Amino acid sequence: MTEDDFRQYVAAFNAADFDGFGRFYAGDVVFELGSRKRIEGCENILAFYREVRAHLDEHIELRGVLVGPRNVAMYCRTTFTTLVDWPDYEFGATVKGDVREVETIAWYELDESGERFTHIRGGRFKP
Repeated sequence: MTEDDFRQYVAAFNAADFDGFGRFYAGDVVFELGSRKRIEGCENILAFYREVRAHLDEHIELRGVLVGPRNVAMYCRTTFTTLVDWPDYEFGATVKGDVREVETIAWYELDESGERFTHIRGGRFKP
């Protein structure tokens, strides 16, 4: 994976292009948001994001990317804009018009081909 490949992944994610960003996931990928959430499998991750995107616009602004032979590290600011009220959102109730920003460092492990993510770990540190 090159930095340009990773930027294409983020662009597809920001555009809510599920096929576009989903092609970067191995079938058995594991996604962990710190200790708050763990999702196993490409289809389950995409289902999670379809639910999120039905309520929120999520936009990633890359601040830094490091690419190695089997890993990618990302530092980013993510802005969440609530499109419709979501009182039972697992990360805290939100109402239409709310805007939340967080900064995250994420670590992506790649399969043997170096093309697909097998494990994603994200940790928020602001706020």
